[in-house]
Amino acid sequence: MEEGEAIMIDKGAYSFSTCWNIKRHTGGRELIEEIRALGFRRVELNYNITQELLKTIEPMIERGDIGVSSVHNVFPFVNDKAYDTDSVMLGYDDEGMRRRSVDLLLQSMEYAHRYGAEAVVVHPGEVPFESNIDAELKQLWQAYGPQSPQYRALWERMMERRSALAPRYVQRIAESLEEVCEEAARRGWNAAVGIETRSRCYQIPTLREAAEICGRLQGAPVHLWLDTGHAMMMQRMGLYDAEAELGEIKRFIYGVHIHETLGLSDHWCPYVHSGEERFFDPYLEAIACAKVKVYELKAACLPEDIHKSHRLLTGRLQALESAAG
Repeated sequence: MEEGEAIMIDKGAYSFSTCWNIKRHTGGRELIEEIRALGFRRVELNYNITQELLKTIEPMIERGDIGVSSVHNVFPFVNDKAYDTDSVMLGYDDEGMRRRSVDLLLQSMEYAHRYGAEAVVVHPGEVPFESNIDAELKQLWQAYGPQSPQYRALWERMMERRSALAPRYVQRIAESLEEVCEEAARRGWNAAVGIETRSRCYQIPTLREAAEICGRLQGAPVHLWLDTGHAMMMQRMGLYDAEAELGEIKRFIYGVHIHETLGLSDHWCPYVHSGEERFFDPYLEAIACAKVKVYELKAACLPEDIHKSHRLLTGRLQALESAAG
């Protein structure tokens, strides 16, 4: 550790997701205090926050001890795999299940409004497969590489189904989001809806799918939530070229989840754990333009890693701003 690296640094407008330490705590106050000790004034309350944890978190929000940048749908935690973060959600064929997904997103938006949050982060849906073909692909990627015959054969099979079915699910997701936004406007809620780039190749949206959905809903508060680590992962797997497409879709970005991917393992501290500059630099411009910037890191990231990563990231962003003029 460099001298002084573990000293708490005020992180300003940057926010920090509770996914980092939620498994270490049974009390909400202790969970938030640990994040505050890192120098963060705001948090993203992730989808594993329970009603029980909120009993001690909500008084902290009300007193102004902590701000809430965003909440992550479904919020608070719902113990139902049909509506978890890896499900068809807003794209369900079954109207009752789709309606339930719309209602759960409205519930998340109500909490966001209550807490003064700027956004609700949403995993909008996926193209359903009988098994987790993404996990199979990642195993082949690790074992043989993305150009291997084994990987390519399964990838082509996955893409054939994804390409055939994705337009129908994108359409239904857009319709569901339109319903949500109309109801939220009727209730006077103004939090943005950020549809997040995902970590499994059959999940929606790709960057282009996000642009299509946002374009269809122009005038509604639906935006892209760029997850940098997931975008890196999908580029490595071959779903899209994030670095090439960022310039085209940048105007749709409202928020970012900031983390780095090592191979196909995500939620690491940018620059620190990879030791590389070139992997993360292409995402700096997108981070700079995002209204809400949230670190989304795994428990293995130590406080000194987080402080160092923030120093390196903000230093590069300042250099980018200076170069621009």
